[in-house]
Amino acid sequence: MASQFEETFPPADVAAELNPGSNTNVQLDPVSSEVAAAKEHAEAEEKRKERKKKEALQTLKSAVIISGIVVAVAGAAIVITKKLREK
Repeated sequence: MASQFEETFPPADVAAELNPGSNTNVQLDPVSSEVAAAKEHAEAEEKRKERKKKEALQTLKSAVIISGIVVAVAGAAIVITKKLREK
């Protein structure tokens, strides 16, 4: 009766073990594949968020520079107008 419950190891494929380059029956671990896919997805999401953050920062930077130029031009126009009125 004890032989019914005994488990044995699956037979080894000696040729595949000794020549790993010729082994085309590679079995994937589904859990590891899912973990790797989840990690890749998380990295892609992080890169997308980082890129979006950089774009927002670049937009803000451009807006500040343009506003500064507009203020400088307006200030110069006011100064020139005052000088012309004084003469």
